[in-house]
Amino acid sequence: MCICVERPQVVEVGNGLRRACDGMIVRHRTSDEILRFVGRKDLARISQQGPATPDHIIRTKAIPVLLRRGKDPSTNVARFVNAYENYFKRNCRLRKVKRQQLDPFPRIALAPGMGLFAIAEDAKAADVSLDIYEHTIRVITDAERMGRYQALSEDHLFDMEYWSLEQAKLGGKMSKPFTKQIVWISGAASGIGLATAKAFAQQGAHIFMTDLNGVALKKAAAALNFGKQIETLACDVTKKPQVEAAFAKCSGRFGGVDIVISNAGIAPMSDMADCSDELLRKSFEVNFFAHQYVAQAAVQVFRRQKRGGVLLFNASKSTFNPGPGFGPYTLPKASVIALMRQYALELGKIGVRANAVNADRVNTNLFGAGLLARRAKSRGVSVQDYLSGNLLGQEVFADDVAQAFLHLALSKKTTGAVLPVDGGNAAAFPR
Repeated sequence: MCICVERPQVVEVGNGLRRACDGMIVRHRTSDEILRFVGRKDLARISQQGPATPDHIIRTKAIPVLLRRGKDPSTNVARFVNAYENYFKRNCRLRKVKRQQLDPFPRIALAPGMGLFAIAEDAKAADVSLDIYEHTIRVITDAERMGRYQALSEDHLFDMEYWSLEQAKLGGKMSKPFTKQIVWISGAASGIGLATAKAFAQQGAHIFMTDLNGVALKKAAAALNFGKQIETLACDVTKKPQVEAAFAKCSGRFGGVDIVISNAGIAPMSDMADCSDELLRKSFEVNFFAHQYVAQAAVQVFRRQKRGGVLLFNASKSTFNPGPGFGPYTLPKASVIALMRQYALELGKIGVRANAVNADRVNTNLFGAGLLARRAKSRGVSVQDYLSGNLLGQEVFADDVAQAFLHLALSKKTTGAVLPVDGGNAAAFPR
């Protein structure tokens, strides 16, 4: 499996812009035309005059922020914010009017050697800003070729930016719990992973879906029908370089990541006394080491963003209540609980929360190839009785597990916790 690796500089700038711009979505775009423009020696002059068309200001602000090659964007963004706040106060004072200041963050960043970055509430708005600024590049370039580019004066631009009819074009959006949040999910082509992607997307999140099965992944994402709110990448989570590349791709498409749901897994069966080394090692690769690779890569992004983060692991009730012949699955899953607690212990100081969901008997592809029937037989019950064999007497569905992940992501003061989603299993109560 070949994964196109995002340039490290693009990843770092995207993470830095999210850190500096209140966690907004960041999109990157480049082309030969864009690179020529951002590489011009007179960029500081030609890019800082104003938009090509006054009404573009609501999408791009009056001017872009200029980034310095190889430097953290935070300093330049801070200067931009300070200048914008002064611009707002100055024009309100001159007009003797009161206005509600819009957010002071840039909408376009120009990065020599890298291209354009757009900063917005969502990917759709960011792409509109990129489209507009690509057009602006052509206007400025043509104007400078024939003479000199000159935009409207600051006072006219201010009137346009703060004209209520112009603001109405953006449309008022109801903020949802995960607006501007970026969620990275493994095993997302079906079952719990797919249900979780849908649940978070419905609550406003941008979703980066990964799965070993790239064809199924694309079909699943298309069926969700959330447009630019979702990106996908085929990824084998047992391969550390592929996991790192998937996080880099997520940063390249959205700017970073806020919530990680490490969900991919397999369910091998064997008595431990007869279990082959090959089977046990394979299970540990998928059911433990893959979770470690995902968490490690996520933490690197969290550290660059300096905005905390959420690690959520799909563990299993078998950690506390193992079943006969399920040792190759239970052992690595028990290790995932220990892994989660270790991350909670070590990363609380930087605002990263780590928690796990212990689901049980969820009828997904994990139970394929007759596994469900074999598990029911090992308990001496029918398949349906096996699925509903809990204190509440109710079957647990993938959507139920997705809601548990939502709950933990919203629980800002919970870390190191295990949340059962099993209909009630006294033998598996966490303790």
